[in-house]
Amino acid sequence: MQHQQAMDQSEHWFREGCFITEWSNSALDPAASIARARVPAGSTTRWHRLDGITERYVILQGRGRAEIGDAGALAVGPGDVIIIEPGERQRITSIGDGELVFLAVCTPRFRPEAYVELTIEDAT
Repeated sequence: MQHQQAMDQSEHWFREGCFITEWSNSALDPAASIARARVPAGSTTRWHRLDGITERYVILQGRGRAEIGDAGALAVGPGDVIIIEPGERQRITSIGDGELVFLAVCTPRFRPEAYVELTIEDAT
């Protein structure tokens, strides 16, 4: 059994367009990472992809519209889980009156160099 001490859980603004709190992201556990994401009401994250990483959005609070790959917009709310394959374009919008809060669970763990911001042309 391994036990990981709590990380510095201060929230920070990420260039994607949301607030992030890292819950678990360590070389001691390269298989996965967990972060809490918060998208302010009416905001949309930037189009992006993660190279070599599968990401899961576990919606905790609020209502959103997820756009993943070519699947079209998907309404999401608490309890929904969205699986995003490696390299798939993605963004999410908070569509309710309040903020959208979800866990981002990445396998293998999130690494900044895997994040690729997409231009409008790349995203269409």
